[in-house]
Amino acid sequence: MRVIRLLLAEDQVMVREALAALLGLEPDIEIAAEVGRGDEVPDAVAEHRPDVALLDIEMPGRSGLDALEGLRFDHPDLKVVILTTFGRPGYLRRAMEAGADAFLVKDAPAARLADAVRRVLAGERVIDPGLAAAALAQGASPLTERECDVLGAAREGAGNAEIAARLHLTHGTVRNYLSTAIHKTGARNRTEAARIARDRGWL
Repeated sequence: MRVIRLLLAEDQVMVREALAALLGLEPDIEIAAEVGRGDEVPDAVAEHRPDVALLDIEMPGRSGLDALEGLRFDHPDLKVVILTTFGRPGYLRRAMEAGADAFLVKDAPAARLADAVRRVLAGERVIDPGLAAAALAQGASPLTERECDVLGAAREGAGNAEIAARLHLTHGTVRNYLSTAIHKTGARNRTEAARIARDRGWL
């Protein structure tokens, strides 16, 4: 029986410890390493050489989706399972586009998660069926990459001048991107547009 070496990346200590304990009960799964920040993932993968990386999306330092993109470039053979509290169809679409092998929500039973780990190692892709249906119904994000950049900066509280300086854009270009993003999300202002985009997993 092959033992699957698993990297667990989750910032909430209690959740990480619970996942490690539950998955550690499986006879063919070994927790090779645990990290609590997204920017710790690359070094942990390089040091411990796991077969599968289990990544939360919302982590300090670097999101699980950003970590996934880096892993796909540096470790193309590594299998990656995205596990999240937030069942947002936009997150699912972004994760699949970035090359995730599986996408599950945290309220899934531990047995289903263990099964997903085994299945991705066998070459399958595993997606939460409810999220898959929601993602198809919602469709792709209407926002361009630049609109996401500007809206993301606005969500952090940056004003137009700061956004322009940070993204090397003119003030007028920033205003245009924000106006378009507000229109596309059906929001009344930039704050609401950023919230809607985040809730749908577009940011």
